[in-house]
Amino acid sequence: MKAALVGTDGTLLHEARRATGRERGADAVVETILAFAADLRAHGEEHLGESAVAAGVAVPGIVDAEKGIAVYAANLGWRDVPLRALLETRLGVPVALGHDVRTGGLAEGRIGAGRGADRFLFVPLGTGIAGAIGIAGAIESGAHGYAGEIGHIVVRPDGPDCGCGQRGCLETLASAAAVTRAWAAASGDPAADAADCAKAVESGDPAAVRVWQDAVDALSAGLVTALTLLDPGTLIIGGGLAEAGETLFTPLRAAVEERITFQKLPHIVPAALGDTAGCLGAGLLAWDLLSTEVSA
Repeated sequence: MKAALVGTDGTLLHEARRATGRERGADAVVETILAFAADLRAHGEEHLGESAVAAGVAVPGIVDAEKGIAVYAANLGWRDVPLRALLETRLGVPVALGHDVRTGGLAEGRIGAGRGADRFLFVPLGTGIAGAIGIAGAIESGAHGYAGEIGHIVVRPDGPDCGCGQRGCLETLASAAAVTRAWAAASGDPAADAADCAKAVESGDPAAVRVWQDAVDALSAGLVTALTLLDPGTLIIGGGLAEAGETLFTPLRAAVEERITFQKLPHIVPAALGDTAGCLGAGLLAWDLLSTEVSA
């Protein structure tokens, strides 16, 4: 878990991290979050001279932000956790609840790599692939909270089975986890991962180049579908795979440019905030909550 005290302009005033401890069970994780938030508030009082005036929390899985409920998170064993109400009771301040990727996207768009972009798409490439659609400084969550799930665009109908029930989804082919699987098989080293594949690409290993290019081709296909629908001005790529830098971005920009026809090519840039994006975004959600309350 990553947490921060965030100023009105998005400045990170204090950062802290703790183990989630999910092996202790779903209820224990909730209690750990509540205690972490309370400790963070106490730190502000003691070291910054004032208490936090609102809180934001970003969680994985299916989130009902309007009702403040963490509907489902498989990795945490959560179902219908009223997280906002629990935090408001513990902290005594208003609380905003958000989805982890959309919240990270909010931070990247507003104070990170997409700063100044009116329309952007944030795509982190990690264990899976998700997306956050930025419009006029806010993140579009969709009618049911599922907007941006670019990882489940089918790019190869005859491709690998996906946990969502489809075949050939983008995340089965171009996530960091997918590259890890492909490179472990191609190299014959079960311990090899996506970072190892990137290094092998840089050294000119032909097998690694094939694995990498296959992922880049799938990724470009999914991204061009998204560009066709959303027409963003900036495309922000984050997550573990983006840490390969130009080893990823040079062929990816070329592959996207080759695929587009009438579409406008967006700026394709690496994410700027790293793994602090989520907690910075949660802080922005909290400030937005206060702004909404004042304007109401």
